[in-house]
Amino acid sequence: MAGQNEEKLHIKLHVYDEDIDVTVDRSDEMYYRRAAKLITDKYNLYAGTYKGRENDHKISLYVLIDIALRYEVEREKNDTVKSNDILRKLTAMIDDALESGDNPK
Repeated sequence: MAGQNEEKLHIKLHVYDEDIDVTVDRSDEMYYRRAAKLITDKYNLYAGTYKGRENDHKISLYVLIDIALRYEVEREKNDTVKSNDILRKLTAMIDDALESGDNPK
């Protein structure tokens, strides 16, 4: 049980104008800190553009959409299903060509 607690770390993240206490896996601390910085940077960008015209809630939604969009684009780029499908088709074509004797010598 003590080993599990050693893997957890209690940290304070500063996100925009709030301090947030979180308990994270020690190995994930860097990612949490980077995420807090990204959110803060994006919020500052949108607040600079929309503060006074939009409420804080809507500015937060702009930030969420921006970050979720980045996530979706990266997820699509890293989608190996499409690549694996193409590789399977190419492998089948090569196997067919080798079996039919169409290979050049």
